[in-house]
Amino acid sequence: MSLKSDTHDARIVRMRMGMLCRAHLDKTFIAGAEQTARWQEQANLALMDGKPAPDLPLPSKFQKIRAGEADIYVYLPEEHAVEAFGLGARYQKMELTADKAIEAMQALANQISYYDLRLKEPFQVMAFLREELASQEALESGEEGSLSSPTDPEVDVR
Repeated sequence: MSLKSDTHDARIVRMRMGMLCRAHLDKTFIAGAEQTARWQEQANLALMDGKPAPDLPLPSKFQKIRAGEADIYVYLPEEHAVEAFGLGARYQKMELTADKAIEAMQALANQISYYDLRLKEPFQVMAFLREELASQEALESGEEGSLSSPTDPEVDVR
């Protein structure tokens, strides 16, 4: 991030950092959702037992990312990690739709891409959720298409 030059090598380094940030953001979002689900279960059990709820889970500024043949630890500033984790938690609690979660996470990725890494094109986060939504939409449109038959008077079969 401290690179001031805009040489080819500097751009390549920033793009690689962007890919690592993307992986960190995705993993942090997922961790937020998974840890919130576990917390909700533990809180419900504690409530039924008359005990206080456990502490809320907290995000990590570091994520272990597979990079080629090795694992590396990637750092993301606390404010970005907290935001991504919180979005995952809100998604898990159904306070955010999938589309809104993608939109908010992409806005965070855009901020990191443009302002922190000075990339010309932002990296795209949440590919896993985007693909899931696309397959659901394809399935739904396939089901809708199978509802009409070629013998319907409104359908032109020429």
